[in-house]
Amino acid sequence: MLKMEHVAVNIGDRIVLRDVNLHIKPGEVHVLFGPNGSGKSTLLGAIMGFNRYKITAGKIWFKGQDITDMPVDARSRLGIGIMIQRPPTVRGVSLRQLAAICARGDISVNIEELAKAVNMDAFLDRSANEGFSGGEIKRSELLQLMAQNPDFVMLDEPESGVDLENIALVGEAANRILERKNLSTAQQRRERIKAGLIITHTGHILDYVPADIGHVLYGGTISCNGNPQEMLDCISKYGYQHCIRCSTEGGGSQ
Repeated sequence: MLKMEHVAVNIGDRIVLRDVNLHIKPGEVHVLFGPNGSGKSTLLGAIMGFNRYKITAGKIWFKGQDITDMPVDARSRLGIGIMIQRPPTVRGVSLRQLAAICARGDISVNIEELAKAVNMDAFLDRSANEGFSGGEIKRSELLQLMAQNPDFVMLDEPESGVDLENIALVGEAANRILERKNLSTAQQRRERIKAGLIITHTGHILDYVPADIGHVLYGGTISCNGNPQEMLDCISKYGYQHCIRCSTEGGGSQ
């Protein structure tokens, strides 16, 4: 689904990522851990093609196609979607209109039904994100992703700013986007196609969206890979440096 080979990314003159290698197969959900400022959001932005992230080395392929120099809108049409941490307020454009734009004219997309699924039906005729709380902004982003229906979904800290009462709603919406809802584990392995990459600090989202593979981004590169829950437990107890050292000494992949 997605392949990054030896990718380096700059923001201006500053090197943020170096020699990043990441392979995500269809149907897989990967989770990305890392301390603040390690480049996690930069990684997602580079995959999406945001202009401020300059790829200075390496290649990115999506479904076998080289997208390294492709603009954002073309990547979106190919099937890449993203929930960012701090989306802008879009005054004068209603959430309903924005969701319809994301749906790209697909008349089978029922905006009202999708909005109800994330408890955003009362917000449809308000300017997108204007006066929304942190949790409402997250649900607004999820509504747009459901309308877009991408093949590859990137979620940047989906539980950030969301109270415990609404985290289950966010998790259910993420599972719906990833087509994991109401499938047994065996069925998921056989039938799921959509893939995802999730950034999390707390790990709360993993209670609702099980991840297949975890990665630690540290020092500007992916330092280790492994079982997501085991990695989260290690990071919570001992910190990132110990997790990386433990993975390396135990034969984890570099």
